[in-house]
Amino acid sequence: QVRLVESGGGLVQPGGSLRLSCAASGSIFNFVVMGWYHQAPGKERELVARITSGESTNYADSVKGRFTISTDNAKNTVYLQMNSLKPEDTAVYYCNAVGRDSRDSWGQGTQVTVSS
Repeated sequence: QVRLVESGGGLVQPGGSLRLSCAASGSIFNFVVMGWYHQAPGKERELVARITSGESTNYADSVKGRFTISTDNAKNTVYLQMNSLKPEDTAVYYCNAVGRDSRDSWGQGTQVTVSS
């Protein structure tokens, strides 16, 4: 069973930055895709950004140019650098990993609140 542990959430003012981390219990080479999703109150969980094992990236239109997803294979960690944060970025952010067996794994989530 893969374990994903997110960290780095918190309260930040509009225009500020945060970096989220997701540490996997095993090698991230075992995953074909890793990504970040967010879920605001009363809304569905949505894709924010994802990165494939070939390092191709995709971003939601709402975060393009502001967020960057990256991996550190040595640390088995995927990051989400979030810049120029807006109040509408407020949500719980979840790490996701899809294994080579197509099995989905999720972290427990980390809260990001953007407010003055």
